[in-house]
Amino acid sequence: MERIMGDVGETRLGAADPVDGGGDGRGAADLTPLFELEPGGGQVVVTRFECGSLARLLVLLVLHHRVKRDVARLGEGLIGSRVVVDWRRRVALSVSLWPDIGSVYSMGGVPRHVAAARLPGRLGIRTTCGVFCFAGDWRRVMFHSPVPARSPFEPVVP
Repeated sequence: MERIMGDVGETRLGAADPVDGGGDGRGAADLTPLFELEPGGGQVVVTRFECGSLARLLVLLVLHHRVKRDVARLGEGLIGSRVVVDWRRRVALSVSLWPDIGSVYSMGGVPRHVAAARLPGRLGIRTTCGVFCFAGDWRRVMFHSPVPARSPFEPVVP
């Protein structure tokens, strides 16, 4: 398990928080999140499409809907996905949830996804994408609590 300490700048735990006892937060100690990356705990893939025009955004949304069906049918492990649209900026964010990194690679076996991955550039749509790995229980990440890591993609066990 790899440990990574993140930079948080001026992030402070407010003293009104039950963790440190009450107050307004001025004078609380700086907190540094603890990230213990566990790729088997799930992946979130976020792709940003900057379309620039309403027409390109609409074309992208239609194409994305068709590709999403094939990825769900032919890919392995897709838990779910959604598209968030910022109509004013002509931007779409595709957010998909996967149980592990191997399932993310399964998109490479979906012919429509492979072909569609080349289209945004041809249409003048700028893209970027990130893969986000499960980093532990929120209490451990934020407050270093001694709680076991349990992926939200797994059932809650008492």
